[in-house]
Amino acid sequence: MRHYRRVADTADAIRSTLNNNNEAPGLLRALGGWDLLALVINGIVGAGIFGLPAKVYTLLGVYGLAAILVCAAIMGLVILCFAEVASRFTQTGGPYVYAETAFGPLAGFLTGWLLWIARVTGCCAICALLLQYLTFFDPHLNQGVGKTVTATAIIGGLTIIHVVGIRRAALFGNVVTIAKLLPLLLFVGIGLYHVEWARLQPATPSLATAPLNSNFAKAVLLLAFAFVGWESVVVSAGETRDPQRDLPRALITGLAFVALLYALIQLVCIGTLPGLAASERPIVDAGSTFLGPAGALLLTLGAAVSMLGTLNGSMITISRLPYVMAAAGQLPRALAAIHPRYRTPHVAVVFSALIVLGLTQSGTFIYLLTVSTIARLAVFAVTCVAMPVLRHKSAVPAARFVLHGGLFIAIAALTLIVWLLASTSFAATRDVAILTLVGMLLYSAGHRRRSRR
Repeated sequence: MRHYRRVADTADAIRSTLNNNNEAPGLLRALGGWDLLALVINGIVGAGIFGLPAKVYTLLGVYGLAAILVCAAIMGLVILCFAEVASRFTQTGGPYVYAETAFGPLAGFLTGWLLWIARVTGCCAICALLLQYLTFFDPHLNQGVGKTVTATAIIGGLTIIHVVGIRRAALFGNVVTIAKLLPLLLFVGIGLYHVEWARLQPATPSLATAPLNSNFAKAVLLLAFAFVGWESVVVSAGETRDPQRDLPRALITGLAFVALLYALIQLVCIGTLPGLAASERPIVDAGSTFLGPAGALLLTLGAAVSMLGTLNGSMITISRLPYVMAAAGQLPRALAAIHPRYRTPHVAVVFSALIVLGLTQSGTFIYLLTVSTIARLAVFAVTCVAMPVLRHKSAVPAARFVLHGGLFIAIAALTLIVWLLASTSFAATRDVAILTLVGMLLYSAGHRRRSRR
């Protein structure tokens, strides 16, 4: 009984702070269905697709097209679980709220903690890769003082956008989504007319057994990293006008669109670029064969804009998670402050942006990206387990999106997540476990602080 009382008290604290913060009114519900769809696409279509075709082709040849569809199906199972769970809630926090409601405050805190770590380290890696792409225009942008100034301008600009209002951040995200998709759609639309279909024939008979080959599993694991990022959108439920209706639609529609786009990009790269396996910039190199130098420049700009859009979406997650955990009394209260004019968690935004900027400058982001992937998969697993648990909790709002065969789908998704986690390195898994322990210590400290009050 005490456990359920603590869960109820924590949930009440979250709702109270979100809707009636001491310093200002609650967060502004300004996001609509199209905003959420743009955030989903922005989150998935980031940096990976601009290097992905060559790596997949090296492993599987033309069978990489099948690997893309298989990976999309696997991620689709996870997204279906998220869609049902998300249709029950209207609070900010996403997986943090789901785990807290299903399993209690400690599970909720650890889930939010791991997701925050995953998104912060992911932001660092994307920002670093963006700096590398900008050297196309000037090498000094990723060297010494120039690197510091450029990174500060990128992160600082996004910080300002997210402080002055979620509506502005969403508008910026919508514009960036269009700007990043236009070059890719141009690449696909024109490229399909230049495909040499003979190149889509298997190079050797041995590749005919690719689905049973170990390379197929490696390719699917690689592609899984390019299909994540959509989880940011569920964190923004407290700033969405109708999250229970719009979040499931945005998740499913966004994944279907990106899966088709990825498959067409892979097809065009195979059919137009003879040296695809050796290419470091496959989309740019393939585009230059039928669009010329101007097309290569356009696609390079598209890559930079794509990464900028992903950073914009990630800013929502890395700022809203500490905000909602602070609102529940699990982190310092200052992080729960809401700007009196813009109604954004400005302290949490600035705090998270400074962490990203510092890690980007430190150069440790490469290893932390591995930690990010493991932490994100762990968060996915918790939500998949929470889906059937929430069905049996009478106090939880009814789902507006009911997943038929939900238990089977949750088990299948969880099994595949465990398979992906089994492919990661021992050192990275160990360090995620250590970070989880650090989160437990932070939670304990916050619990003692709340008890003294």
